[in-house]
Amino acid sequence: MSATSYGRRPRLTRRGRLFLLLLLALLVAAGAALLLVLRESGAPARSLVVPEGWRASQVYAALDQRLHLPPGTAKKAAATTDLKLPVEAKGNPEGYLYPATYPVKEDATPGSLLAYMVATAKGRFGQDRITEGARSSGLTVYQLVTIAGIVQAEADSAADMGKVARVIRNRLAQGMPLQMDSTLNYALNRSTPATTTRDTKTDSPYNTYEHKGLPPTPIGNPGQQALDAAIRPTPGNWLYFVTVAPGDTRFTDSYAQHLLNVGEFNENQKQRSGSA
Repeated sequence: MSATSYGRRPRLTRRGRLFLLLLLALLVAAGAALLLVLRESGAPARSLVVPEGWRASQVYAALDQRLHLPPGTAKKAAATTDLKLPVEAKGNPEGYLYPATYPVKEDATPGSLLAYMVATAKGRFGQDRITEGARSSGLTVYQLVTIAGIVQAEADSAADMGKVARVIRNRLAQGMPLQMDSTLNYALNRSTPATTTRDTKTDSPYNTYEHKGLPPTPIGNPGQQALDAAIRPTPGNWLYFVTVAPGDTRFTDSYAQHLLNVGEFNENQKQRSGSA
């Protein structure tokens, strides 16, 4: 480096200056766009995820935790907030706390979030294909949601949902009790694949071993796939099903075959218990 060039401040070429100006303009434009998006969306810093199949009790607990409130606050809010529920619900939002990711703004309250969930559910359940599906089946939308809640809880996979819905519809058509473990689990506030004879004697309107027809309310908050299955069940004559092992659900219209399948399920349960 020569003495004359040493210490000289480097100068940008004309092309370099144009590049920097363009880059600066792009950064300013991107910042303005980001501010606009944040302003329009309310810039929610938090969110609440309601998974498909969650019960209202689980939603309440998640709300209390997300909003840093004492346990039981959201449940109380559900009883005191005008949630615009169907008359059939009798004030119980079960089934209408639609599974989705909800923004949680700084001024959010349990009541406002629950109302948002119910409004979302009513918007989805009020679509023409759903109301028409209920009408053509001789059911109300609320009954469809109740069936979908059972499908969501009972199906081992999305592929089985249509078949589970068909079993429910076939049993209802024949005046058979549904005998669904999921409704019994709801009555007992638990989730387990095993049901004992003593369990089936539980005194509850959700005990579909003892009571014919649908339970009085949904037993959870179903997603879109379960609702679609309730509207359009897979064609078939099945009356029984049991998930013998994960990924292996057996459907049949033969009670004798069903007993064999249940025996295989029980054997698998014993082996799992032994290995555990």
